[in-house]
Amino acid sequence: MKKMRIIQRHTLLLLAFFLIALSSSAQMKSRAEIDDKYTWNLADIYPSNEAWRTAVEALSQKLDQIEGFKGTLTKSADNLLAALQFNSEISKEATKVYIYASMNSDLDSRNSEYNGMKQELQHMFANFGAKAAFIEPEILTASWETIDGFIKEQPKLEVYRMSLQEMFRTKAHSLSEPEERIMALSSMVTGTAASVYNTFRNAEMPAPEATLSNGEKITVGSAEYSRYRASSNREDRQIVFEAYWNNFAKFKASIGEMLNGNVKADMFSAQARHYSSSLEAAMYPNNIPVDVYHSLVENVNKNLPAFHRYLEIKKRMLGVDTLKYLDLYAPVVKNVDLNYTYDEGTKLVLDALKPLGKEYVATVEKAIKNRWIDVYPTEGKVTGAYSNGAFYDGHPYILLNYNNLYDDVSTLAHELGHTMQSYFSNKNQPYPTSDYVTFVAEVASTFNEQLLFNYMIKTVKDDDVKLSLLMNWLDGFKGTLFRQTQFAEFELKIHEEAEKGNPLTGDSFSAIYSDIVKRYYGHDNNVCYVDDYINMEWAFIPHFYYNFYVYQYSTSFTASISLAEKVMSGDKKALENYMTFLASGSSDYPIELLKKAGVDMTSAEPFEKAIAAMNKVMDEIESILDKKGL
Repeated sequence: MKKMRIIQRHTLLLLAFFLIALSSSAQMKSRAEIDDKYTWNLADIYPSNEAWRTAVEALSQKLDQIEGFKGTLTKSADNLLAALQFNSEISKEATKVYIYASMNSDLDSRNSEYNGMKQELQHMFANFGAKAAFIEPEILTASWETIDGFIKEQPKLEVYRMSLQEMFRTKAHSLSEPEERIMALSSMVTGTAASVYNTFRNAEMPAPEATLSNGEKITVGSAEYSRYRASSNREDRQIVFEAYWNNFAKFKASIGEMLNGNVKADMFSAQARHYSSSLEAAMYPNNIPVDVYHSLVENVNKNLPAFHRYLEIKKRMLGVDTLKYLDLYAPVVKNVDLNYTYDEGTKLVLDALKPLGKEYVATVEKAIKNRWIDVYPTEGKVTGAYSNGAFYDGHPYILLNYNNLYDDVSTLAHELGHTMQSYFSNKNQPYPTSDYVTFVAEVASTFNEQLLFNYMIKTVKDDDVKLSLLMNWLDGFKGTLFRQTQFAEFELKIHEEAEKGNPLTGDSFSAIYSDIVKRYYGHDNNVCYVDDYINMEWAFIPHFYYNFYVYQYSTSFTASISLAEKVMSGDKKALENYMTFLASGSSDYPIELLKKAGVDMTSAEPFEKAIAAMNKVMDEIESILDKKGL
């Protein structure tokens, strides 16, 4: 449960972890060329920009009313209830107007109108936050016994118990009213680095040109990079890798300043609130021990031999003398074309999710049929994939960049996991506890991926196809556990360097990243050769602007493997516990919610089970390879 915040109600963008791989035949289309049934129906939020404007103006008229509650909060239970209900209503309305502007902007980041709408709202919310800064300090002037008595006296306050408890648990990190006002106003500038990065990366960064081995000239944007890194032609992979990363290097200094600005914003917030580090500031509000983060990094480093075994298998299947970083996305099984149209992909996902019950599957069907999903890449659309579940009175939305590969099917299952957790939490929880933190969010998404994988393995008989799917699972395992922890270690290191007073520049980011990636991939032990230009990969990862976000992919993945095994075994109690977990929102702390679901994230067991599952899949792959004489 996070500390109660004014306005900010949901992690708006539950971002997927770059599962995109674009097929070589995919063509970027304009939105006008896409059938409406494959696009968002944002009219479910507001029927038009004019209706949005009316809602914004109505919201604006209400904001000043917050000051009328000042000096009354601890006088009676009814006064406290009135203030918290008012804040909840403002938060809900503010979230609704923001996601409309934000998601429209994501459909075409070149459209300055929607970006302007977002900026307008951010300014409005910052001003409101400043006016509402008295709420928490004023409540904290009372004792917990007084507030607890109010809750017992006024039953309608019960839905705010977790938030109120959080205020008192984190009291040492709460500030005075004038200081809280400054912190609220600072939100107008602390997000600038992320905004600049997003605009530059998605809309204005020029793409290089390259000439492929057949003489074809291409522009190497993110879509082309994702497509050609999965090419079977190694020469083309090298051409595209060099062009793409050397282009990033041209902007190393500028992107370095963007990331440095974000790190400094994290430090500012942590120090202002009297945390010992940026990491503690990110973990403490959700009551997650920092040891969970450190243990993840330590466990992954201890198990790098298992990761290197995976790399050796990839080398064996590719038949290369030296495995290179640019080979990691290449197809390893020849003559296996795992392509699925979106309609074929949705059928696979629906079949795979049947163990979760009729209501779950029916809701997924509703998401597909009722335009909750924006499916295809189009000009100006942001890259990646995410689920936005913040529309409490409506339904979640999913953004995809679907290009007919199995990875895209897996991404769909992943984002539907987020969407179903948002849907069931919104349906079963009152607004104040309908939110959920990222630490538990990625469990639902990776759980769905695990169900899809197991369904595919059970239904496929051909050894080559099975090999392809097993390697795809291993690639996902690599991407979720090892790669995301690699990112987490980098993020921790750059914050530690800044907190020591050491400068952060594009060059220092590249040096830190290069040391970590070469260690993970066994570069010095000849496991996998990492070209020098890969030291710019840090500039490609938007998650570094989300304040210790990525480690939760890894922890969630280990949790989901444990939970999925129990559900797939047919254990009805395990399924009941899991569905209860999906509907729990923030009704308890994330560690406790997962314990109730059946997994203890403070123990080593989930990690050990994940590594055991990885080794089991590698055993199966090596058995098939031995049988085929490869």
